[in-house]
Amino acid sequence: MQLLVDGDACPGVCKEILYRVADKRQLQLTLVANTLLRVPPSRFIRAVQVPAGLDAADAEIVRMVAPGDLVITADIPLASLVLDKGGVALHPRGDFFTADNIAQQLTMRAFMEELRSGGVDTGGPAPYGNADRQNFANQLDRHLARHLK
Repeated sequence: MQLLVDGDACPGVCKEILYRVADKRQLQLTLVANTLLRVPPSRFIRAVQVPAGLDAADAEIVRMVAPGDLVITADIPLASLVLDKGGVALHPRGDFFTADNIAQQLTMRAFMEELRSGGVDTGGPAPYGNADRQNFANQLDRHLARHLK
């Protein structure tokens, strides 16, 4: 299993958790982003910078993911593609995207985009807080405990 991260939008506290986990469990962690990301020196951690462009990082993650890999992303369409390839997708707030909930989330995303394009201010996500960080860390730990022997 490798860990892949949609690095442009992943909160820094999640990245810090992932850095520690990668080193502790000796898992390959790859952050993919359009921007240059600084990562700690480790034989288990690397950053891949892709050219600027719509969904370039997503396309690279989809290219890299294999069945059983864990992808950290808040991007619902990317999560859907990861699931299609047999990967596992975890939101930085600690919620797993699943075959049971991805269609509903894609529909809600399209609805919200339609509202915004019509001029409706839909607000944004709540600030990332300690409860989100803890939920993410707990879900990551549970997943790895179940899937690593």
